[in-house]
Amino acid sequence: MNIHPTAIIESGAQIMDGVTIGAFAFVGENVTVGAGTVIQHHASVEGYTVLGENNVIFPYACLGGQTQDLKYTDGCTGLRIGNHNIFREYVTIHSGTKEGSVTQIGHHNAFLAYAHVAHDCTLGNHIIMSSLAALAGYVTIGNHANIAWNSGVHQFCRIGDYAMLAGSSKAVMDILPFMLAEGQPAKTRYFNKINLQRHQFSATDIEHVKNIYRILFHSKHNRSEALDQLKYTQQTSNVYDTVIRAIESSQRGFC
Repeated sequence: MNIHPTAIIESGAQIMDGVTIGAFAFVGENVTVGAGTVIQHHASVEGYTVLGENNVIFPYACLGGQTQDLKYTDGCTGLRIGNHNIFREYVTIHSGTKEGSVTQIGHHNAFLAYAHVAHDCTLGNHIIMSSLAALAGYVTIGNHANIAWNSGVHQFCRIGDYAMLAGSSKAVMDILPFMLAEGQPAKTRYFNKINLQRHQFSATDIEHVKNIYRILFHSKHNRSEALDQLKYTQQTSNVYDTVIRAIESSQRGFC
């Protein structure tokens, strides 16, 4: 371990091998820091937070802080973070609200400066949250999603796998997997073709996603009829199943 003498590590904190903690950083008594993680100067990790391995926390980021939900009274709530995540300057990620609840972050995510994740959110893997992007409570973000600069997501919304919320947008309903939404409130503008190509989706799968987009957003069907049409035209590709499940499980409706 490489811990600067000015860092504050409270008694009870569990620090694993290969951890680096910079000057004036703070690690609370109930925190676990996984092997190889770097907590740079003036960063804070508090609450009942479990950090996985090889995460990097930049200066002035604050992880595991108490929820801002006014319904919070007291109790043990937490934050669970996987491996290989990056938290840039002034990122804030809060703990859960109710006793035993947690905010969950997966692996290989990047949170750029001033991004905020509120209480009880669940985030997957390989997500990019750009600067000033913010999630309200109980938001779910799928794998490989992108939340662009200065965008906000309403509480309880879901952003699907490989979806994107464009810059300065406001999502008040779900964004379906593979789709690109933009606006205030956000509307689905197209499917997220560039993201699919970057992640080496086959030409066939991309064509299937394009067909899904056409059926849902450019046909004369209402949403119930469009869903039936998706099921009728369903191919062996998993992208149909993914979108159908997202529609059927949506509680807020989708953009």
